[in-house]
Amino acid sequence: MAVRHWMMTPPAPYSKRTIMISTSNQTKTTRELMRKMTGTTKQFHYSPMDLAQHRGGLVVAPSSRQLSPEDEATLQAVLSGKCDYVENDVFKKANAEKQLFVEASQINRPDTSWYHPLMEKISDTSDAYGSGKRIGTVLLTAAQERALFLQFNYCRYRIAQLAKQTGEGRIDPDLGRQVLLWHNRAEAYRDQIAQTNLALVLAMAKRTRMSEVDFADLVSEGNMALLRAIDKFDVARGFKFSTYACRAILKAFSRMGVTHSRYRQLFPTDFDPKYEKSDYMEHRRAEHEDDCVDEVRSIVRENRADLTDIERSVIEHRFALRKRRKSEPELRPLTLEQVGRVIGVTKERVRQIQNKALNKIRDLLEEEFLN
Repeated sequence: MAVRHWMMTPPAPYSKRTIMISTSNQTKTTRELMRKMTGTTKQFHYSPMDLAQHRGGLVVAPSSRQLSPEDEATLQAVLSGKCDYVENDVFKKANAEKQLFVEASQINRPDTSWYHPLMEKISDTSDAYGSGKRIGTVLLTAAQERALFLQFNYCRYRIAQLAKQTGEGRIDPDLGRQVLLWHNRAEAYRDQIAQTNLALVLAMAKRTRMSEVDFADLVSEGNMALLRAIDKFDVARGFKFSTYACRAILKAFSRMGVTHSRYRQLFPTDFDPKYEKSDYMEHRRAEHEDDCVDEVRSIVRENRADLTDIERSVIEHRFALRKRRKSEPELRPLTLEQVGRVIGVTKERVRQIQNKALNKIRDLLEEEFLN
């Protein structure tokens, strides 16, 4: 097998350093060419560290415009991991970049200057819920949210396509710069989406009411869940990101509560029969569910979601929110078919009316959370 060497000519006056790779069967020809140019030749071999890096992964090919050590480290980290993205049909169009970046309207970045002072205040005082003013919060429209997520995932899509071109050999610096360019753009869009939804994490943390967990730790866990939700959210399904993120954040809070409970069990206090086989978490979850039911019942009763009469009737019958009559022993939710008989429509039509009403209620709840 031919052995590869680094061949380097000493720098001639007013000339750039020339670096090339040659195999053993080309060494003689290369030496003659270099001797004609400079009058001498010198061989340089890989150091043990170079050989280890070469065997361990991708190596940046030498070029007159080398990447900085920081860029090389970032490039190695990006290409060594899995290049994930959420697929969309727009990405495969010929004019995808023009449609997503050139023709897209400008979206203002939120002012998050309120966030760090608020978190420092929460960490330093007993005010676990904070009273900071959300100055500069940006509420995205559905079109703006779709544009941001398409731009974010298209950047990750380009990284995945460029990663396929690198193969197992050396990385061309120009190709590496393209990967870094799309990586930096993806991170910028990711930060913008996360900053836009910081208030959502705080709102969900306030409603969780986990007194045994520090509020700052709860917010930190919520922020991590928010970032994971950004990476996995598929805008093509038509849902709002806040709906998807709320569920992800609440699940993260639940896992954190379970982990905290297990930790407390590893370091128990003095024996107390009241704490044996505690159902504290079940009570907490039941209280939270009761609060949610009361809130929905209040919205329907006061019609704060602007429901039509038929929509209110469907919700009240489907979820047993109406007032119980004296002749009724207990109030039970009705099936779609039963509600259809009450209002005189098919069960499929009842389903459509129900979904429309629930979307109105969900939008109102999200708006109240953010405010």
